[in-house]
Amino acid sequence: MDTLSNMLIMIKNASLAHRDSVVFPHSKLKLAIVECLAAEGYVGAITKKMKHGRPFVEVALKYNADKSPKVLEIKRISKPSCRIYYGARDIFPVKNGHGTLVLSTPKGVMSGNKARKELCGGEALFKIW
Repeated sequence: MDTLSNMLIMIKNASLAHRDSVVFPHSKLKLAIVECLAAEGYVGAITKKMKHGRPFVEVALKYNADKSPKVLEIKRISKPSCRIYYGARDIFPVKNGHGTLVLSTPKGVMSGNKARKELCGGEALFKIW
């Protein structure tokens, strides 16, 4: 099972169902991705919690002024069966700048705009809009 895809689908489904927050098991990669999404304005506060002796991450979801969710769609690019890598010149805007590409680079998990500015490529994880 792909735990990263599960996390992304949980965020998407919870925001479309107008939930306040979503909880999923903790890992360093998941936490880095959620921090990147928070920096881009897709999710709100991030808290680490312990539940039955295991760490979990709780993420508050954000909504627009008209109560529509900030996260409408998430499209996974690189999968465990087929990894996709982009160079710094290959990074493209998503939905004419209305979306974000999230990459795993040697400098950490970052958005496509930040990776382009730092001239750093890496594995394209997913697109979000």
